Amino acid sequence: MRRFLISCGGTGGHLSPGIALAEGLMARGHEASLLISRKKVDARLIENYPKIAFDRVPGTAFSLRPLKLARCLFSQASAVAFCMRLIRRQRPDVIVAFGGFTSAPVALAGRLRGIPVALHESNRVPGLAIRALGYVASRAYLPLGLRLPAVGATRTRHVGLPVRREIVLRPRSESRAALGLDPKHKVVAILGGSQGATVLNDWARRHIALLAGEGIQVYCVTGQDKGEPETHELRTRPGAPLRAIFTPFCDQMAELLSAADLVVSRAGAGTLAELIRCETPAILVPYPHAADDHQRANAAFFERQGGGLTIDQSMLGGLHTEVRDVIFNDWLLRKFRGNLRRMDRANSLEVMLRDLEEIAEAGPDEPEPQVLAA
Repeated sequence: MRRFLISCGGTGGHLSPGIALAEGLMARGHEASLLISRKKVDARLIENYPKIAFDRVPGTAFSLRPLKLARCLFSQASAVAFCMRLIRRQRPDVIVAFGGFTSAPVALAGRLRGIPVALHESNRVPGLAIRALGYVASRAYLPLGLRLPAVGATRTRHVGLPVRREIVLRPRSESRAALGLDPKHKVVAILGGSQGATVLNDWARRHIALLAGEGIQVYCVTGQDKGEPETHELRTRPGAPLRAIFTPFCDQMAELLSAADLVVSRAGAGTLAELIRCETPAILVPYPHAADDHQRANAAFFERQGGGLTIDQSMLGGLHTEVRDVIFNDWLLRKFRGNLRRMDRANSLEVMLRDLEEIAEAGPDEPEPQVLAA
């Protein structure tokens, strides 16, 4: 039995794969605990996994604004001290960091104590924390085709994002019934990521009557602190009853993705991994202010692989037409689903589990020496 400490807080896109990894390690007889942030989204998601141990680390996100930068630096220093105490108490064999502001303190503290550090990046553009931590990493798990300059090829493994074990394709009719939707009518799901997307929520509210008239049900996950749950009773043009549902959080993501004919979504790596696992076609609307514009890169790759389409946020005026044209095109939907099935061939979680066990067995090592350009 080995002990693993997994840093994965700050967003659902970091926490969900951390949960998946912890579940996988525990199923193989190891101990795994999570290091999460103190944000509300982390608390909401982790409460569904009572068997997984976790600690909340202090810290705030990086910012170039002077006041926020000072607060970030102070909180990160406190977080390093917190992580040093935590590591001394837990004595992990390996630390795994999924990026975000919770990753740097535990990775640095772990390296100071000689513990191997593994990094995982799922976006097509590596984030600031992952880029900076490459110099202390024993391993980097990256999407196919990506490299971290600070991590040598022998320490790089190309894998996708671990997906929680409950995220699997389920029968469509049963999934729709579980969500309070009509099994006989089309469903479009609106997802704005763990924080929600106001522009997508607003678009959904403006179009629910028009979509209902065309026989399309809406299920919109608005994000926490973006309104209360709502259910709108609507009708198709022939008069059949339909619902449009708005909810701040969804505990039934497998059912939702299985129920949906089409998803309109932001392009975070976690969402894309779950779309692929459930073979759900999507129209992606990348968040235009994402760090390093990584969502645009994610969406472009997803579209090239044939999982769906991409539309710029500035072009939302044409989104209704895109939704209608795709959701009633059964040939195109089948084509998208076939491509998504092909994209999900590799079992990223299994690859990571075996590799992490090997790292733990090998014990402490040093990052590869870096050759600096003259």
